[in-house]
Amino acid sequence: MAAKKFARTLLLALTLGANLLFLTGCESGKAEKNTGANTSAAVWKPGVPIAVQNIKIGVLYFGNPGSETSGFSYEHHIGIRVMQKALGLTDAQIITETDVLDANASEIEYHLRKFVSMGANLVFATTFGYMDACAKVAAEYPNVIFAHISGYKGNDTNFTNYFGAIHQARYLSGIVAGLRTKTGKIGYVAAKGTESSEVSNGLNAFAMGVESVNPAARIYVIVTKNWFDPASEALAARTLIRLGSDVISHHTDSPAPIMEAQKAGVWAVGYHSDMRREAPETVLTSAVWHWGVYYTSLVRSVINGTFTAKPYFGSMKDGLVGLAPLNEKLVAAGTDEAVEKTAARIRSGEFDVFDGVMETNDGRKIGRKGGRLSNLEIMRNVDWYYRNIVVAPFRPVESR
Repeated sequence: MAAKKFARTLLLALTLGANLLFLTGCESGKAEKNTGANTSAAVWKPGVPIAVQNIKIGVLYFGNPGSETSGFSYEHHIGIRVMQKALGLTDAQIITETDVLDANASEIEYHLRKFVSMGANLVFATTFGYMDACAKVAAEYPNVIFAHISGYKGNDTNFTNYFGAIHQARYLSGIVAGLRTKTGKIGYVAAKGTESSEVSNGLNAFAMGVESVNPAARIYVIVTKNWFDPASEALAARTLIRLGSDVISHHTDSPAPIMEAQKAGVWAVGYHSDMRREAPETVLTSAVWHWGVYYTSLVRSVINGTFTAKPYFGSMKDGLVGLAPLNEKLVAAGTDEAVEKTAARIRSGEFDVFDGVMETNDGRKIGRKGGRLSNLEIMRNVDWYYRNIVVAPFRPVESR
């Protein structure tokens, strides 16, 4: 820890020294505007291509994908590797930092600036909590592109955000769960409550998918208040199973809830990755991301000079989101047909989950007849639970 702190102090001191040398070299002693130039041979400028060999990318991870076999950070890592292979980048062209939590703004900013100091002309920040730090550092370095996941901030030049219609895959996974449950109780472990539209829109879509095939079923949700907390996630899953849930799903970064389901002998629906690797005897399917679709597209746009900071919101049609293969040994009869019928409607644009008037679990009406929530509304304004969702009691008492 002391060595790490010393290294950071040294880097900051060197950075300050470089800035002082730059200022003293300015004509007439006047400080020039910060151009955001980095040590890369290829400084990004709008509309100007960068040769593939001069691309350098920094990737900031919330977790540690090198020690994982599935989950949130792991899938981003796989997406980066898909992009690397597709475009022919070397390992030296990709810099990574892992286990960077989102609670310490100065820590996040430190790593973003470190990427720039190491020559990065493109930075991917892969969790919502990095948003404000990205906004600040992007303003300091206008010749570096910053792309931030799931947030809503950006600018017209070098700062963009990206996410996708995971609610489409969530709805399909809800169909799978709704057809499989025998108790009519489905448990859901959520990292955040209704304050997070990202989590709530996925949970609501899942609940609507369940209702479409099983109107009597109820979804019981427990909120852990952390994106990555395997112990709490496991405890929440055990609590939901004790309450009678025979299918468990989740919006958390680890596969802990799914693994608890397998221990208890109940079914599960995974998230982020195909979680049959962790729990082959219990996972029915998983709502999954294919981040390589976006990463390849964005880096290619930098190479050919067509990058813009317009936010990206991918879909099933783009291939960014989808459903992992069904576990044919576990799913209910007719599940294949039910899923594919709805998937075809989603891909064609005929149907997109948040259509028409929806009723919340506290009796409010959301949406309008013949209407559809926009991508922006889905990402920012879903601060409600659908009518078949029940907030479950959660007492942090370990099972014996």
